[in-house]
Amino acid sequence: MKKGDIVETIDDAIRGAVTKVSGTTITIEDTNGFEFHFEKNELMVVSSNQKLDNAIYDADIESVKREKEIPKRKISPSIKPKERHAPKFEVDLHIHQLTDSTKGMTNFDMMNLQLDTARRQLEFAIRKRIPKMVFIHGVGEGVLRQELETLLGRYNNIQFYDADYKTYGIGATEVRIFQNIEP
Repeated sequence: MKKGDIVETIDDAIRGAVTKVSGTTITIEDTNGFEFHFEKNELMVVSSNQKLDNAIYDADIESVKREKEIPKRKISPSIKPKERHAPKFEVDLHIHQLTDSTKGMTNFDMMNLQLDTARRQLEFAIRKRIPKMVFIHGVGEGVLRQELETLLGRYNNIQFYDADYKTYGIGATEVRIFQNIEP
């Protein structure tokens, strides 16, 4: 590359004339008069010792715009058979997820907030016919887990068990909801 060459950047849409070559650093000036500094390996020569022609430059911009407007084929991610039946509805019962501040709340108040949230979300899932859900309760001393199991035990049309260990660890309970089919 030498002074006067017309160059384009490889990664950006910048085109201009070389104004200075200093080792591997090349200084270019675009059509608007802005100077840019690039490494030699970031540029490619479009033409040697010619002035930058705005009409050609504008035509190149238009071709790039048209290329960008062509919709790309979307690749859908492959889902493993085990993940196909994994619950999509998760409810995090950690207290910091349910309220901004626990200031002034007793342990009893926090537990009631967590259980009320669990009950509301479970009833929502039943109404919306969501077949599986996961309650993330954490490990701790196991009080919330015991209370959650007591709550879940009151429902006839559900089954609950430990959620997938790889995904949630030991601090989550998965619930399967059996929908009543009316004739």
